Amino acid sequence: MNNLLIAPGIMVGIGLLFGTILAIAQRFLKVEEDPRIEATNDMLPGTNCGACGQPGCLPFAEKLVEGKVEPGQCTVSADDDIERIAEFLNVDAGRQEKLVARLHCAGGGRQAHQIAEYRGFEGCRAAAVVSGGGKGCAWGCLGLGDCEDACTFDAIHMNANGLPQVDTEKCTACPDCMAACPRDLFELVPIRQNLFVQCNIPLAGAAATQLCSVACDACGKCVADAAPGLIHMEGNLPIIDYSAGGPARPEAIFRCATRSIVWLEKEQFQEQESRPAVSV
Repeated sequence: MNNLLIAPGIMVGIGLLFGTILAIAQRFLKVEEDPRIEATNDMLPGTNCGACGQPGCLPFAEKLVEGKVEPGQCTVSADDDIERIAEFLNVDAGRQEKLVARLHCAGGGRQAHQIAEYRGFEGCRAAAVVSGGGKGCAWGCLGLGDCEDACTFDAIHMNANGLPQVDTEKCTACPDCMAACPRDLFELVPIRQNLFVQCNIPLAGAAATQLCSVACDACGKCVADAAPGLIHMEGNLPIIDYSAGGPARPEAIFRCATRSIVWLEKEQFQEQESRPAVSV
């Protein structure tokens, strides 16, 4: 009988010992959290989108209190909320230029050559696994809306041409669409950078345009017409480097025969049929 009581007694004793140790440690080793963190977190939108560069609103609030980031880095908060946080923490609000998601493809159903009809699980990622979907272009948008489903801010909608259209007013520059696209076609760029390449085909000449009528044919005219150093060719595609070259101007797109490089004002994508003809 005594043996039956010894084992439970030992377990209870060990439990009490470790419980006491933990209680003492919690009392004397506890790290007090700055109450401003919770207050700041309450003023943030609570979307946990990651557009600020942090994994969520609470980590962003911690960085704000530490003075390592500025309130303006939250692209989701309204200007009034940013000013309120800055006033609460007695820091400069800071301003970060708004970033928006742009798609490196303009080859919708009416431009890109179709080689098959995809039937299977609805989704770009699934279609990409099955022989790359039904498009002849192995680098373009598959048009099945994974990005639309992934966007929690209702900023992406598939248009009649089978391409995602980004509402730049709603876009918060979270990386969800980038993660959802199996062909890495989305890029986050400053909204004021109007010059953009809507193509991802690394081919040149007829090899590209036979796959898609709005593909870049690597002619290099945009490079010649842009400010020196602004655009260079890399892998048969124009690469725009705002930090290396002069100011961007619409003249860079004027001689593009396929309209693969565009000058964006308010919308990310305009269907090719609505664009004016270009003299080459």
